[in-house]
Amino acid sequence: MPRSQRNDNFIDKTFTIVADILLQIIPMASGEKKAFTYYRDGMSAQSEGEYAEALQNYYEAMRPEIDPYDRSYILYNIGLIHTSNGEHTKALEYYFQALERNPSLPQALNNTALICHYRGEQAIQQGDPEIAEAWFDQAAEYWKQAIAFAPSNYIEAQNWLKITGRFGE
Repeated sequence: MPRSQRNDNFIDKTFTIVADILLQIIPMASGEKKAFTYYRDGMSAQSEGEYAEALQNYYEAMRPEIDPYDRSYILYNIGLIHTSNGEHTKALEYYFQALERNPSLPQALNNTALICHYRGEQAIQQGDPEIAEAWFDQAAEYWKQAIAFAPSNYIEAQNWLKITGRFGE
């Protein structure tokens, strides 16, 4: 049974009903409907921590989805799962793919910056301040881009940029 038919709480059931109605009344190709259904099931599985199931649904959603903007969100969510699993290199690959299709996706820029910052912290712990600075500089560049698209978001990043003197660079 598809995940969309297994939702237990009121909000998920309501969302599913509204989404199903929209799928019926909005004119779109059957491939787009199929992609949306897989994407919706992937988001549901992801929100419940069922990452393997979510990935399976996202990969299935990629097959019929041809719109670059919509694909960017699927790729972004795949990146999120890899980030949650500690697979940062894989996550970066998916964030970069998402950004290729949608360069103004601030959450992908933010998450890329977070991974760069984390790698900078790791370099400090390993006693390599030069490598750490390079990672921090990279994080700053991604955060500045994310903030440019969403100025009221990423307050902690903005503070970090100011404190470290990287905001105006």
